[in-house]
Amino acid sequence: MRRGCSSLGTEELGHLEMVGTIVHQLTRDLTDEQIRTAGFDAYFVDRTAGVYPTAASGFPWSAASMAVKGDLIADLTEDLAAEQKARVTYDNILRLSDDPDVNDVIKFLRAREIVHFQRFGEGLRLAREKMDQKNVYFVNPSFDK
Repeated sequence: MRRGCSSLGTEELGHLEMVGTIVHQLTRDLTDEQIRTAGFDAYFVDRTAGVYPTAASGFPWSAASMAVKGDLIADLTEDLAAEQKARVTYDNILRLSDDPDVNDVIKFLRAREIVHFQRFGEGLRLAREKMDQKNVYFVNPSFDK
């Protein structure tokens, strides 16, 4: 399992690089007027057109957004949620974008999030099989009586 998670982590960093590249390509040649009209001026003042990972709301990414408990069930459940949140973000981008080149990359990334969700789901099922089910609150313990 550790090797698989490491591979997923490496792939996720690749996703970040792909999205950063798209943002760079879309913004590198903006005129001052386009920057103002698009509402990109506050970002531009701080970072010019440099890629700085933030949520659409402007909240900067940090490691603090990563939830890790050291509990296999909790961590795999968090991983599942993260993959679904990424998929929804890509769905929302596709709803707003009319650029076929951007959309092709976003569709690829969305498909990978679905695969990751499936792999983490398999990991969760395997973990539950190996553990004493009475210690896993993912299932209602009262049904085991």
